[in-house]
Amino acid sequence: MSSNSGIQIPSRLPLLCTHDGVLLPGSTMRISVDTARNMQLVKSRLLKGTSLKSTIIGVIPNTRDPEHDSDELPSLHSIGTAGLAVQVVGSNWPKPHYTLLITGLCRFRVTQPLRERPFPVAEVEQLDKLEQYTEGDQADGELGELSKRFYQAAVQLVGMLDMSVPVVAKLRRLLDSLPRETLPDVLASMIRTSNKEKLQVLDAVDLEERFKKALPLLTRQIEGLKLLQKTRKLRPDDDKRVLAIRKGGVFPGRQFSLDEEAEDEDGDDTAMLEKKVKAAAMPDAALRVCLKELKRLKKMPQSMPEYALTRNYLEMMVELPWSKSTTDCLDIRAARVLLDNDHYAMEKLKRRVLEYLAVRQLKSTLKGPILCFVGPPGVGKTSVGRSIARTLGREFHRIALGGVCDQSDIRGHRRTYVGSMPGRIINGLKTVGVNNPVFLLDEVDKLGKSLQGDPAAALLEVLDPEQNHNFTDHYLNVPFDLSQVLFIATANSTATIPPALLDRMEVLQVPGYTQEEKVEIAHRHLIPHQLEQHGLTPQQLQIPQDTTKDIISKYTREAGVRSLERKIGAICRAVAVKVAEGHKVSRAESPTEQHADQNTENKEEDSGIASPPEMPIVIDHIALKDILGPPIFEMEVSERLTLPGVAIGLAWTPLGGEIMFVEASRMEGEGQLTLTGQLGDVMKESAHLAISWLRSNAKTYLLTNGSADPLEGTDIHLHFPAGAVTKDGPSAGVTIVTCLASLLSGRLVRSDVAMTGEITLRGLVLPVGGIKDKVLAAHRANLKRVIIPKRNEKDLEEIPAHVRADLDFVFASTLDEVLNAAFDGGFPTAVSHPQVVSKL
Repeated sequence: MSSNSGIQIPSRLPLLCTHDGVLLPGSTMRISVDTARNMQLVKSRLLKGTSLKSTIIGVIPNTRDPEHDSDELPSLHSIGTAGLAVQVVGSNWPKPHYTLLITGLCRFRVTQPLRERPFPVAEVEQLDKLEQYTEGDQADGELGELSKRFYQAAVQLVGMLDMSVPVVAKLRRLLDSLPRETLPDVLASMIRTSNKEKLQVLDAVDLEERFKKALPLLTRQIEGLKLLQKTRKLRPDDDKRVLAIRKGGVFPGRQFSLDEEAEDEDGDDTAMLEKKVKAAAMPDAALRVCLKELKRLKKMPQSMPEYALTRNYLEMMVELPWSKSTTDCLDIRAARVLLDNDHYAMEKLKRRVLEYLAVRQLKSTLKGPILCFVGPPGVGKTSVGRSIARTLGREFHRIALGGVCDQSDIRGHRRTYVGSMPGRIINGLKTVGVNNPVFLLDEVDKLGKSLQGDPAAALLEVLDPEQNHNFTDHYLNVPFDLSQVLFIATANSTATIPPALLDRMEVLQVPGYTQEEKVEIAHRHLIPHQLEQHGLTPQQLQIPQDTTKDIISKYTREAGVRSLERKIGAICRAVAVKVAEGHKVSRAESPTEQHADQNTENKEEDSGIASPPEMPIVIDHIALKDILGPPIFEMEVSERLTLPGVAIGLAWTPLGGEIMFVEASRMEGEGQLTLTGQLGDVMKESAHLAISWLRSNAKTYLLTNGSADPLEGTDIHLHFPAGAVTKDGPSAGVTIVTCLASLLSGRLVRSDVAMTGEITLRGLVLPVGGIKDKVLAAHRANLKRVIIPKRNEKDLEEIPAHVRADLDFVFASTLDEVLNAAFDGGFPTAVSHPQVVSKL
């Protein structure tokens, strides 16, 4: 490559065809290679070559964009730049390609193409001499004047920049060390110019013409910087700023690019953020933290990872509703009307909301109550929370807590963690934009626990009226006042709620609905809603109350109304099919008489609902069976009580009350007791208590059958049907005693009696819970007499009056009273023991 005449490039060069950018001598440029010819050049020449000569390639600019690489070689520009491949980087994503870092050496002219495949190779003629870059020959005449003017303009341009930046200071030193003839190429590659303008500089082989082409570009850049400095409102210490610096190369060092960008947006954003912080009306503690973080943000480069974290934190702080709140609607009459329109029954809940409104009228600084609605699914706990928010005129936000097992979901993550974010409470406040919304904490009884902490324990601070005015989220790390938030929690059972959390909430029981209430809810809310959802009108479909009662008693057995709504939806879909078919027939051409008779016969055979139907379609019990199928639930009480040893108990479940059969049988054996039906320990103990009490009182109730022990030579088997369902609790004690007394005496228990109550060894009946749900279950099962502990008499006040009127309640304080009420004609005894009155 060297000779006596100086440094020369090879006479044959492989050609790299580019369509994006122009490489000028003295500059460094990154070129993306993804076409077949160019990739073959890289693989064969650059990656496999071992000599310095193999790294020199020719770069031909301004070829057409090869969207689809064709077999034909694009037309080649006559002037190109010989370049030295400094770096080759390959990648397979999103498609195979190489990125080359190439430093321009000199110009060349293509004299004769030699080949096109696998990559183009051509005979070239060197136009610039490399030795002129190292020799300091001074030009004179017009060329010297142009060179001097160009140098002065370059110095003026660099002088307008911030010399405190190291790369700008290095550029200033390069202007003095580089030969004057290299300046047009170097400066043209630095400043903002189009590819067409750079191509004109590349085509200027004559040095004087090159100075003439590049000088106007440099002057234009200087005028743009002057205009920008006049229009910008700079701080006193910011008279000289670097607008933009792109990574590149300057011969023999690096290249810089000065972009005419708009004003520094980061400074404006920071100033805007500062205004928002001061306008957010934060408490003093939060304001001090924000101002401190803002001061750190101004000193922080944008490239630091902590910059984005700090900015996100400040944006979160200014978006929180520190002092924004909505005005409560305190019109009690309007609130009562709205609640009655939205929900039927639920008197206790409505009364509590109206009490809150009344107190808010008298005292404006009342803290928000912490309510907990406990009841079976489908009774409207969530929807009544939304209705309360609408009644008060507040924003509503629901937080689903089912399955949450990380305390950070409540309190947030500390900002030291990657991806940290505030908890659901703070996020909810940011979403609603006010500090006094209604928060619904749904399914609070289904919180989990894991290695990440206990979210139920984290809720203690949120739901404590004495602490939540100072709630501290881990992400914010400053207190936030939650005292004006109205928290409403919902749960199916209080058994799984930790006692400390339950103690902080005002528990309101939401029992299941009676049949009459369900009928009223169906005709007020469910049927109109389903008609609207299915595009029907009351003139097309009518569901009488008798049909609704059949759906409730024969197709659903639940405390809520979800299954009832689904069944009504199924009826609407079936009717929608008939209505749509009727519309189709009416739009079609009228058929012949014979065809019409045939269709009529087929439709009459098809179902009780004719198609095309006569409006309105009325759903009777025949149509109900056709649509929903045979009844799912049958009243089997009388059939199952045809043998001695069967009694009906009442049980409470999270889904509402249930009737429960207890069956007993006896066989020859050794006096053993067998219990089946997935019973818990408490229920097993109740069975042993019942056996012990009957054995000790066998003579009194004539259960001996000629022997002192009724279990002598006899085994007893007690079974609780629905063996797949786990059962536990003490309230089955009186039922077990009645069942065993029926078995041992051979008498039938009345088929319309259900009972509940805990027993003791002395034969006392103790009170139990869930009386309302249990009584409603007995009413749903069409039972007529209910035996409950005497001390539960007070719980009957919660039961609707029409249910109390339909049932005969027996209040028992001893097992003797239970047995007398459970059997027709009472239960016989051998002797009557006078009641001993205590004289203590």
